[in-house]
Amino acid sequence: MPQLSDVQIAQAASIRHIDEIAAKLGLKPEQLEHYGKYKAKINPDDAFRLPEKRGKLILVTAISPTPAGEGKTTVTIGLADALNRIGKNAVIALREPSLGPVFGIKGGAAGGGYAQVLPMEDINLHFTGDFHAIGAANNLLAALIDNHIHHGNALNIDPKRILWRRAVDMNDRHLRNIIGGLGKTADGVMRDDGFDITVASEVMAVFCLAKDITDLKQRLGNMLVAYTKDGGPVYARDLKAQGAMAALLKDAIKPNLVQTIEGTPAFVHGGPFANIAHGCNSVVATRLACHLADYAVTEAGFGADLGAEKFCDIKCRLSGLRPDAAVVVATIRALKYNGGLPKEELAGENLVALEKGLPNLLRHIDNLKNVFGLPVVVALNRFSADTQDELDLVADACRKRGAEISFTEVWSKGGAGGEDLAHKVVAAAEQSSAQFSFCYDVEKSIPEKILTIAQRIYGAENVDFSSEALVDIANLEKLGWDELPVCMAKTQYSFSDNAKLLGAPQGFRITVRGLTLSAGAGFVVVLCGNMMKMPGLPKVPAAERIDVDEDGVISGLF
Repeated sequence: MPQLSDVQIAQAASIRHIDEIAAKLGLKPEQLEHYGKYKAKINPDDAFRLPEKRGKLILVTAISPTPAGEGKTTVTIGLADALNRIGKNAVIALREPSLGPVFGIKGGAAGGGYAQVLPMEDINLHFTGDFHAIGAANNLLAALIDNHIHHGNALNIDPKRILWRRAVDMNDRHLRNIIGGLGKTADGVMRDDGFDITVASEVMAVFCLAKDITDLKQRLGNMLVAYTKDGGPVYARDLKAQGAMAALLKDAIKPNLVQTIEGTPAFVHGGPFANIAHGCNSVVATRLACHLADYAVTEAGFGADLGAEKFCDIKCRLSGLRPDAAVVVATIRALKYNGGLPKEELAGENLVALEKGLPNLLRHIDNLKNVFGLPVVVALNRFSADTQDELDLVADACRKRGAEISFTEVWSKGGAGGEDLAHKVVAAAEQSSAQFSFCYDVEKSIPEKILTIAQRIYGAENVDFSSEALVDIANLEKLGWDELPVCMAKTQYSFSDNAKLLGAPQGFRITVRGLTLSAGAGFVVVLCGNMMKMPGLPKVPAAERIDVDEDGVISGLF
């Protein structure tokens, strides 16, 4: 019998009316804004009036990503289902998928197998329209900037120093760099421009860090969009843009409620990049999950050196949230890849490659335990090709590092395949005496903060700053934005800024080529290497496999 695809499993599941899911949280149907039978938005003000449960916050992260895949979202969903199976009241808080990866190479972000959020097709496509609203707000600001210049440029904006770009939620390399304003005088001022994918917009980062509509407006107004011809800063508030932008986002800021295959409530809301931004779902959704459940399970993007570091140092610092335990997702296959084994050879037993790749996992464990003060449980996604000797090798190494390990099978078994993980996470979260801490003091200088992350988290020897980066730092200090958290933008595939340095490299140096200010979001982006803010489609995009029949049934999503 052929194995069912993710979309076939999702379509075969028995999905419950969203009112039934909301009732598990104490919410009544009249407190929901329904988007059909299976999706709804929640007014945070209504939800926060319910009795607070002060739920434990569980952060799910992973080893450095590999082409072999790790299954972080799948484990996040399976863990929450498993917690409910063992008698705990658990809720999930996830990011929304971007259309770019869905139609590109990565696929959707609704989990996999029997650990998925539903309705999977809607979530992976337009969902409730949040990303469209974010893109519209982004592009409204872009239009206001060019309109201001066209009508006399009272702010004296330098057209060559406009920082704000347009956005579209699609992988479209053709739009990365364009020239706008071609045509007649009435068609605007001709200048270099370009598009970013919507999830890379600062509006997305602002959206996910805002605590309410008032905070959202203030953050939108604080976004740096250009410089004047005299070198002064121009913020979105100078263009009086924040009110209209917030108006476009007034419904989007309300968290989306959906469900897993097993009926666990799930907030799926927001989706910033995990390198040029902080890579976590919205603060509002995470706070709601902690407010309404005994356990809130959330995830951070990419490996723990990127997503988890930013979850702790940016999201937690700015929101007051504190995780109670961390789960690090890994696979035997991915660890062997980190040990230098080619992708086509990962299915066979290779203890030598596995032992070489293990330091990647162990460094992530050490960082979470020793830098951030979190108890750690390793979730090892099992594959049929994994041998007992390989499993034993990883288990022994984790336990020697003071981390529990659980062999999970949530893809094939749903929550039942994660019950051992759930028990170990509960023990870690409820029995821990660890004290959460940040990696660095935010009052330190920008170079000191960067060096601290590079040495404590990445294992780097030192940091080199380009001449452009030094100018950027001086400018940020001049503008008074040097006491913000830093958001490191580097490759997700390595602890270093070189994607080919796998495992846990040592003795390397990080090169900072530039810095940009995300004043609305509340952090400084540190560019290490070339960060792609508008991906392209692969030679054979996933879009070629996606179809819909005459009955409206979608196929090809994964």
